[in-house]
Amino acid sequence: MREPTYFILAALQDEPAHGYAIMSRVASLSNERVRLATGTLYQALDRLTREALIEVVREEVVNGRARRHYALTPGGLSALQAEAARMASAARVVLRPLGGLA
Repeated sequence: MREPTYFILAALQDEPAHGYAIMSRVASLSNERVRLATGTLYQALDRLTREALIEVVREEVVNGRARRHYALTPGGLSALQAEAARMASAARVVLRPLGGLA
């Protein structure tokens, strides 16, 4: 899973959010390493919706524009948790105690 996808899913793990809120959460969760352009974000949201990792849970019109709120699906939560476990396992290879290696 690519880093932007991981952080988009992570941004939705606690509650549904609309695009701008997702962009802000991604930047915050990644310590500003991942900054999504609007077009990139909406392409990713469309792809993740097609892949059934997220879903639109509410639509509203704000200032004449449609605003969609997205939420993780159970499959999206499973994919996010699996990726987090994979990364933690990979990190343990490097961060393990060095005892016995001299």
